Amino acid sequence: MSASQEHHHDHGHSHGHDHAGHSHDHDHGGLGGHHHGSGKMLVFSLLFTLAFAIVEVIGGWVSGSLALLSDAGHMFTDSSSLGIGAFAAWLAQRPASKSHSFGLQRAEVLGALVNAVLMIGVVVAIAVSAIDRFFAPAPVEGGTVMIIAGIGLLVNIIIGFILINGEQTMNVRGALLHVMGDLLGSVAALVAGFVILFTGWSPIDPILSLVVSAIILVSAIPLLKEVLHVLMEGVPKGVDAGKVSRALGNVKGVLSVHDLHIWSLSSSQRALAAHIEIDQLDDWHRVLPELQRLLADDFRITHTTLQPEDRATARDCVVDMSCGVAV
Repeated sequence: MSASQEHHHDHGHSHGHDHAGHSHDHDHGGLGGHHHGSGKMLVFSLLFTLAFAIVEVIGGWVSGSLALLSDAGHMFTDSSSLGIGAFAAWLAQRPASKSHSFGLQRAEVLGALVNAVLMIGVVVAIAVSAIDRFFAPAPVEGGTVMIIAGIGLLVNIIIGFILINGEQTMNVRGALLHVMGDLLGSVAALVAGFVILFTGWSPIDPILSLVVSAIILVSAIPLLKEVLHVLMEGVPKGVDAGKVSRALGNVKGVLSVHDLHIWSLSSSQRALAAHIEIDQLDDWHRVLPELQRLLADDFRITHTTLQPEDRATARDCVVDMSCGVAV
């Protein structure tokens, strides 16, 4: 095999290098800045949410409203989810180390996982309380519920607006799921307070709690599935591995592509590893930049490990399975 050469191809502060026939391209452009910005956004939302959650607990206890108490429960889980999200965003911007060669980008995925599971647990707890309320009705002060729920609705709209206009990582989406659930809870409490105040029909309180719980569950399960897909090293959503392979194979000088793997490091970082068969290894200095440009521009894959092989090496790989192991 000919001596390896180093080649650089710029995609947002990316750098490519070739060691022992393994070419790598890393993109760290703006990563730390994005996560840092989302971290500050989450901390602000956390403090805002926690302050109002205390108000709702007191109001729910005084009024006897399950809808308001469930909304307060959402608020407290919002606070924990925002705290988890802020911590995960901070971890995600930590640099790579000897023990974590990719850095801690996966922290945001773990934060989303914790938030999704926590939200499902809250939904189950509220559903149990609502069903129990049907068998043991309690008086509810509709006026108090309406006032506090109205303020809560305004708070959640503000926080939701902040999160929606920020970076849409899995981590932020997990926190946003809690906030949207809480916003629905505020609407339900507001409607429940109105109905009870003017009609005296108290079953509306647990009924709306169940409706909101069902809506939140419908949103939490897809997020949980997406997080598990990333943790199981699945091909990123929206990426067709077959299309990527064909596109690489169509680059001039490439004979075939095999041992192709595509996965997500985080919401914004995709990684790829593949063996590229070419006519002669001397052509690699020309082929590598073209492959990197194609992957970055067409598929937003900026962390790549590409191993060149000539015809003879590719045939040897059929017999010697260790040739694909990185060194």
